[in-house]
Amino acid sequence: MTNTQGRSIAIIPCYNEEATIGSIIIRAKHFVNEVLVIDDGSKDNTANIAKEVGATVIIHKTNKGKSAGIKTGFKYALNNNYDYVITLDGDAQHNPSEIPLLLNNLKNNGHDITLGIRFGEGTEMPLWRKFGKRVLDYTISFGNGGFVTDTQCGFRAFNKKAVENILPRLKGRSFSVEGEQIIRAHETGLKIDSEHISCKYENLNTSTKSPVSHGLSVLAYTIWLLAERKPLVLLTLPGFICAIIGFLLGIYTIQSFNQTNILNIFHIIIASILSIIGIILFLIGLLNVLPGIIKRSTRTTD
Repeated sequence: MTNTQGRSIAIIPCYNEEATIGSIIIRAKHFVNEVLVIDDGSKDNTANIAKEVGATVIIHKTNKGKSAGIKTGFKYALNNNYDYVITLDGDAQHNPSEIPLLLNNLKNNGHDITLGIRFGEGTEMPLWRKFGKRVLDYTISFGNGGFVTDTQCGFRAFNKKAVENILPRLKGRSFSVEGEQIIRAHETGLKIDSEHISCKYENLNTSTKSPVSHGLSVLAYTIWLLAERKPLVLLTLPGFICAIIGFLLGIYTIQSFNQTNILNIFHIIIASILSIIGIILFLIGLLNVLPGIIKRSTRTTD
């Protein structure tokens, strides 16, 4: 394949995808200069099949998680001087024939990242998955310059500038990588656009984690990332409010005991938990803010 507008590579992180990986690679090869498969410690024949149909394969000896696979792929793309990177899943959820949609959007609209948005009747996901996706969409979009419709879709395209800026900042593991990419992109001023894509859910059951544990782990890591960026809003202020509520509940319980000689143990427990959690959050947020305040005051005095 020749591409006069820059060289492109498709990166496919995989774990035990021998049933689908071959056809995905064959179709993707029509639209990019190279297909790179990151075999993340698979126990099946994924790596051998990928090599047989013409993909470059990098093998992780142990399962390190999707984020590690994406980072390995990004490093390879930069080391080999690719202009554009496309990421897609190896479980046949995404249609490789839609790679040109993402690439054309990226190349022609002057931005750095194109996110695939799962759209249309053929892409309707189960209600429980839709609800979880929406929670993550709102959480990740908080403080990131506007709402992102589909933060969890792994089918997306990046230019070289985006890969260079995002790669050193990716710290998460497992399936938190899609949300973290968006957060890191906003931190570095990268421009993001989106393109409608199809998505296959029927008979799709390749996840190594349960949907609940997957969603909760991504949500927890996302909240922590946002808290690092806005500790006063997401840690110090909620911690202060929580501690005040616990303190007031404690006072109310003591006053009630003085009047009735009946001690409400449940109220005592709740007040203690709220107070402890509140103080911890308040201090963590404060400790995240203080270094910046000290640096600014030092610059001012200098």
